[in-house]
Amino acid sequence: MASFDVISFYCYACDPDSHVNWRTTPLFTGRYDTEIKTAAQEYGVDPALVRAVIHAESAFNEKALSPVGAQGLMQLMPGTALEVGVQNAMVAADNIRGGVTYLAKMLERFKGNTRLATAAYNAGPGTVSRYGGIPPYAETKAYVERVGILHERYASN
Repeated sequence: MASFDVISFYCYACDPDSHVNWRTTPLFTGRYDTEIKTAAQEYGVDPALVRAVIHAESAFNEKALSPVGAQGLMQLMPGTALEVGVQNAMVAADNIRGGVTYLAKMLERFKGNTRLATAAYNAGPGTVSRYGGIPPYAETKAYVERVGILHERYASN
């Protein structure tokens, strides 16, 4: 069994009061290329969106663990990890595959609408459905906006 130095981490793009300039913050290009491309192709998800979600969730910190228990690069909650068949969410390749699986489900549920799918990734699909759109939570609104900016930047890089 591998040993991990877990780092307490709060979703990078979720803080509504963040002072990060999302249009100029350095991008994480080249990291986990194979894992991202493989999972994105398998599930029909834009690899730039996968990179944007990883950047937003953990800033590419594979050892990230949130105070509420979200784990790894794509910050999978234990229940979500089980749902998508991930045994160990702290293993980067497994975390990416699981996160992309879940993201693909959200894209399918919300008919390809990236903003609603990423809102659901953050706040849960039931919450997005209940509000009939992006929930009025400051964290989720900031997250969706920032993932959108990062998605655009990764897509054009």
